[in-house]
Amino acid sequence: MPEKFYITTSIAYTNAIPHIGFALESLQADALARYHSQLGEETFFLTGTDEHGSKIAKEAEKAGQDPKSFVDKISHRFSELKSILNLSNNYFIRTTDEKKHWPSVKKIWEKLVENKDIYKKEYRGLYCVGCEAFLTRKDLIDGKCAVHQKEPEAVNEENYFFRLSKYGEQIKEAIVSKRMNIVPESRANEMLSFLDQGLEDVSFSRPRKDLRWGFPVPNDDSHTIYVWADALTNYISALGYDKESKLFNKFWPADVHCLGKDILRFHALIWPGILLSAGLSLPKNILVHGHIMSGGQKMSKSLGNVVDPFELVKKYGTDAVRYFLLREISTTEDGDFTIEKFEERYNADLAGGIGNLLSRVLTVAEKIDSKNDKLDPDIQKEIKAVKDKYHASFKEYKITEAIKAIWELISYCDRYIEQQKPWQTKDPKTINSLLACLKEISLLLEPILPETAEKISKQVLQRKKGEQLFKKLVLDIS
Repeated sequence: MPEKFYITTSIAYTNAIPHIGFALESLQADALARYHSQLGEETFFLTGTDEHGSKIAKEAEKAGQDPKSFVDKISHRFSELKSILNLSNNYFIRTTDEKKHWPSVKKIWEKLVENKDIYKKEYRGLYCVGCEAFLTRKDLIDGKCAVHQKEPEAVNEENYFFRLSKYGEQIKEAIVSKRMNIVPESRANEMLSFLDQGLEDVSFSRPRKDLRWGFPVPNDDSHTIYVWADALTNYISALGYDKESKLFNKFWPADVHCLGKDILRFHALIWPGILLSAGLSLPKNILVHGHIMSGGQKMSKSLGNVVDPFELVKKYGTDAVRYFLLREISTTEDGDFTIEKFEERYNADLAGGIGNLLSRVLTVAEKIDSKNDKLDPDIQKEIKAVKDKYHASFKEYKITEAIKAIWELISYCDRYIEQQKPWQTKDPKTINSLLACLKEISLLLEPILPETAEKISKQVLQRKKGEQLFKKLVLDIS
């Protein structure tokens, strides 16, 4: 039986069309999914859209549409990322799906009730519509939400609450022991700091008179299930948790939840609390990425610096976009995007890096008829060293470092060509060694640049003319 690997993105909130930040998260998850699949593991990669909540209801109203029509259009746009970014996700979950998603939400709610972890009480406090979250005074900076820089709404209502406080010590133990490993460690320390302050119970419903856009509370349709209690369940509803399907039994728990730093608390505190109450295993790893900045500023619609991934791919190609986001933006920290940086990285590493190497090697290779299959021991040693670094980086979720390792091998090949001068010596061993290197590079590139990797592999096998091959590569931005 092959090992399994289950990875998810967070589900994108459908209040606006996709931006490059979610493209980054999708590509990180895709690279990890492809890597583990390449290792022979049975892989399931999930993404999707979060479609309920007061923020969406308000955005739909502004747009003059009913909420369902509004989210249908935006969700479809997110689903199109699969083809535009060449994602390998197995399933796309929608939280408005009454057949696939709702039964698991209902079952989870009933499990929490059965375990006496749901109760009703009057709530007076603060609510941030942007976060779809209830906040405390300690969450605010100068009286405003730290994420959205807006004052939260004061609410006074009777809600159902979840006894999250009951699970604080168990969640803390899981993080400290790395049974639920949070990457990077600085994010784990943030969560431990919250836990040290003591977890409070959280509201798990809103009165239906104030929020109709969402699933009703089972056995009480005067209340709507809180959006996060609904949304987080997607990670098991997509696997058929309600029926305890073979898919669920095979793939749960998740090996990696890939998500942004602004929603870590929901995934590292509330979601584990839900799972512990329901008697389910915790996710093994939570991989947390930062935000994409634009010229040092956070991207926002109001500043007009949001980058559309569809337009970027249309102009430069899928693999060029994949490469920049996975190579230039640190896997776990904030990163900066500008068109100038994009084109500079493209020209240096793609057109002038792998593209140039492929052209040089194949141009010489086609002129030498070699039946000698011996390889230079130095090349073999270098390939092994790079592969060791590459695998170690992927295991630590350092995708950027894994890509750097590939380019170390590309640079080594360039130096090797200059030293060996195969166009003069016509040494079959040198040519075969370089061809072997190209084949290895294509395998290492597959999780990062799947289209380019496939083309390199085919071209090495076919040994066509280097210049002709180079023009056919996805690396051509014209």
